[in-house]
Amino acid sequence: MRRRLIGASLVVAAAMLASPAQAERIVLSISRHQVMVTSNFTGTQIVLFGTIEPDTPTARRHANAYDVVATIYGPRETLVTWRKERMFGIWVNRASRTFVKVPTYLAVLANKPFQQIADTETLRRLQIGLDYVVLTQQIGPDLADVVPSDPFRSNFVRLKKEHHLYVEVTNGVTFLTPTVFRAEIPLPADAPIGNYDVDVKVLADGAMLVRSSSAFEIVKAGFEQFVANSAREHGLLYGLATTMMALLTGWLASIVFRRD
Repeated sequence: MRRRLIGASLVVAAAMLASPAQAERIVLSISRHQVMVTSNFTGTQIVLFGTIEPDTPTARRHANAYDVVATIYGPRETLVTWRKERMFGIWVNRASRTFVKVPTYLAVLANKPFQQIADTETLRRLQIGLDYVVLTQQIGPDLADVVPSDPFRSNFVRLKKEHHLYVEVTNGVTFLTPTVFRAEIPLPADAPIGNYDVDVKVLADGAMLVRSSSAFEIVKAGFEQFVANSAREHGLLYGLATTMMALLTGWLASIVFRRD
């Protein structure tokens, strides 16, 4: 009987050594989970707070041991990009590439440059940074991502950056204490309406320790919301109303600017 108990204890100990307990966990908080968009909306910021809590006091690491990467994904969309070429003195669309269900908004925030957080293989595997976030593309019959230097991919990211819809900030996460951090998520004036997912990874010594997620949404409010709901729920009446408004506007313009 004693031999059986010893054998069982050895099995349990071996299992614990094979899969060690997670030493940290993240608690996240967002300043607001809903952003209301009105006609005078010019952009805003959402503040993300987080704390890294070791399971036991002995698991606490020394100061500046943690690295944090927060990735924010906006609503997904499928769109076609074109490459213009000059032919006979005229710019025309030639080759195209379809980006399939890619984020309309994408922000990657970290507390230091990515290369100082982990090696290239880890960055690629964890999709840390705009170069390594998967942007699925239709390439012939296949769906895949390509190297960051691919002309279609690099120009797609560049255009998104110019509109402040793709953001990469390597000092966007600030540690308030060795285990408490904050990050400001910038939202431009033309941020897409919909749900946004927030993915937070905590790393140390180039390896991921734990990750957690949160979310928020951007919604229309006021007259814009009324118009959007009317167009979606009462399409026929909305079409008739806009047609009548256009006719009325044209008639009033003809009276105001009529030459006698």
